[in-house]
Amino acid sequence: YDKRVEAKRQGAFGEIMPEDEFIGMMKVCDVFDLVKLNESVCQAVKTKLMAHPLVDNALLTGLDKPTGAAEIAELIQHAGAEAIHLRGEVVGCVKAAHDIDETLSAHVIFENLVSKVSCVLSILHLIHQSGVNKTEIDYVIECSEEACGDMNQRGGGNFAKAAAEIAGLTNATGSDVRGFCAGPSHALVMAASLVKAGVFKNVLVTAGGSTAKLGMNGKDHLKKGLPILEDCVAGFAVLISENDGINPEFNTDIIGRHTVGTGSSPQNVISSLTFAPLERAGLKLTDVDKYSLEMQNPDITKPAGAGNVPESNYKMIGALAAMKGQIQKAELNAFVEKHGMVGWAPTQGHIPSGVPYLGFARQEMLAGKIERAMFVGKGSLFLGRMTNLFDGISVVLQKNSGVSQETGITEERVKQLIAASLRDFAGHLAGKLEE
Repeated sequence: YDKRVEAKRQGAFGEIMPEDEFIGMMKVCDVFDLVKLNESVCQAVKTKLMAHPLVDNALLTGLDKPTGAAEIAELIQHAGAEAIHLRGEVVGCVKAAHDIDETLSAHVIFENLVSKVSCVLSILHLIHQSGVNKTEIDYVIECSEEACGDMNQRGGGNFAKAAAEIAGLTNATGSDVRGFCAGPSHALVMAASLVKAGVFKNVLVTAGGSTAKLGMNGKDHLKKGLPILEDCVAGFAVLISENDGINPEFNTDIIGRHTVGTGSSPQNVISSLTFAPLERAGLKLTDVDKYSLEMQNPDITKPAGAGNVPESNYKMIGALAAMKGQIQKAELNAFVEKHGMVGWAPTQGHIPSGVPYLGFARQEMLAGKIERAMFVGKGSLFLGRMTNLFDGISVVLQKNSGVSQETGITEERVKQLIAASLRDFAGHLAGKLEE
């Protein structure tokens, strides 16, 4: 946090969009005229967004209708509008969408619009980088931690279709998946299953960020003389398509599940999501090259008292491997170094949960550096006060077997099916012998 970096906007998979442009995108993504911006911001931001290579200029017409400062002040002071600040000044506001419906209050609309904008931007970058035709996207699964609806169906949705509309995915439909921090991993499994079953050819898993998490640990940072480090809204998008025989493939035969009966002890949680599914597939914990769990940046979490979350998870997996006799206790640190990573994602709940490593894992598999990675999502369902349970699901991404979805199954898969059948038969036979 205290090191100067190159002023570079574009990254390997996306961009760091400046706040003024993001505010402009809030107006672009607002289809109910709830976002009001003053003239100076509208003019400056429209010029910038017109130069953005991924933004359709036809969407920028809303920025031609600025709102006067007096009207903005009136809406904030007397109509419950939520102010939009830029560099310490009020430059606009978000109006309430209903007079008495708290679910459509200005505060909630503001949160939902920010989530929608960051989701749309992620989709646009994915389309650009993957080269897929927008019209070929069949289905969108949105898996953030927000909820849109009205007082009669507070979480009715549908962020997926709302974002797809702005992104121009004219042939797509979709729905929202929720599971707190585990939502993205659930969505990946669902998407991979839909594609493997042949229901859809191209499924997009995506999520915007959360304004509720901005500065969430800010007080702890300030107490230690640090700036507020949670100062960004993140988003991601992943394209899951039919197996082309080249790109890495999700192995839906290796799925870890935190079930209702798993329990909440850290050892039980980690074991159910890593060791148990790998053991069923005849693999060891050491057979996974990289684990991607909760990839929060420790620069943010350590000053807040939460410790180094990724490192703690890797130590638990390593301890489990030692307990199962797959490594020696003295090899624990080496296991963490080899199979783990330093966290780098912002701490916005679902954003760091497993998925940040997907793009890099794909690159490393295509380059022959790794063969197998496990993506693990964990969720705190007790936050909703409906259950005390934790949640979690995991899935393995592996180097492509070399056979596309159209040409049939591989020899390795045939062997796996035979082995599974033999195990089932042996179990059945043993049961009959006991009878």
